[in-house]
Amino acid sequence: MKYMRVGPVGAERPVAHTDGRHFDLSGITGDIDGAFLAAGGVSDVAGLPEIDITGLRIGAPIARPGVVLCVGLNYAAHAAESGAAKPEWPVVFYKAPNTVVGPYDDVLVPRGSTRTDWEVELAVVIGRTARYLASPQEALAHIAGYALANDVSERDFQLAVSGGQWSKGKSCETFNPLGPYLVTPDELGDPGRLGLRSWVNGEVRQDSNTADMIFDVAYLVWHLSQYTVLDPGDLISTGTPEGVALSGRFPYLSAGDVVEVEIDGLGRQRSVVKDAA
Repeated sequence: MKYMRVGPVGAERPVAHTDGRHFDLSGITGDIDGAFLAAGGVSDVAGLPEIDITGLRIGAPIARPGVVLCVGLNYAAHAAESGAAKPEWPVVFYKAPNTVVGPYDDVLVPRGSTRTDWEVELAVVIGRTARYLASPQEALAHIAGYALANDVSERDFQLAVSGGQWSKGKSCETFNPLGPYLVTPDELGDPGRLGLRSWVNGEVRQDSNTADMIFDVAYLVWHLSQYTVLDPGDLISTGTPEGVALSGRFPYLSAGDVVEVEIDGLGRQRSVVKDAA
C-alpha cells in the first residue's frame, strides 16, 4: 500500500494509492499519523470512495512527526568525499519536525546562505513504539513504511557556525521535502537494494544504491532504540550517498535552481529553489 496526503498546507486529506487509483481515507482516519500507523493502517480499500487528485497539491505523506532523526556519513563513498573517516558508530543529529514539506513544494535558501546543499535519502517511518529492541531483526517489525526525502542542508550553518552540532544547518524552513508516498514494507521489498538519484537543473548529481550504506535500516532502528524511544509516526533519515555540493565538485544551490530526487519504488520529487527573503 502507498499512503499520500493531498490538499492545501495544513488541510491535507489522507489517501491510499493502489493499482493507479486513489481512495479517500477520511472516513477511517483524520490523517496519516502515528495513531493511524500504530493501528496497522489499511490493507483493503474495498468500499472506500475513489477520488481524483488531479490538480491537487501533494503534501508530505505523513503528518508532522514527533521527531526527525537523521544519520550522517552513512554511505562509504559520501564519507570519503566529505574527507571523513568511516564512522565506527552511527552519526546522529536532530532536524526540526517543521522542516517537513511536500515533495513539490519550494525549497527556500536561508538569509545569508551561500552553501545550501541537496541530499537524496531513504526515510524510515516508525509504526510501533521501539524501545530497547533486542536485535536488528526485531526492528523490522516496528517500521510502518519508507519514503523519499531530501535532507537539504546549509553547510556554513552546519559546520562553520555550528558550535559543534549540525542542527543549525539542517533545520531551516522547507529543508525536508518528503514523499510523494509512504510505501509499506511489503510493497517496497528490500530497502538495502534501492537505487537513489538526484539532479540539479537536469544534470545528474547523485547516482548510487542503498547497498553502499555503512549501517543498514534494521541496524539503525535497533541502534537508535537503545538511546531513545521511537514513537509511531517518527521519521528517520538514513543518510545520503556521494555527489553533493560539499564534495567541491558542484556549485551550491541558488534561487531559480530545480532540484529533483528519486528512489526506486518511492517516487520522485521536484523542488524549485527560491530565496527566503
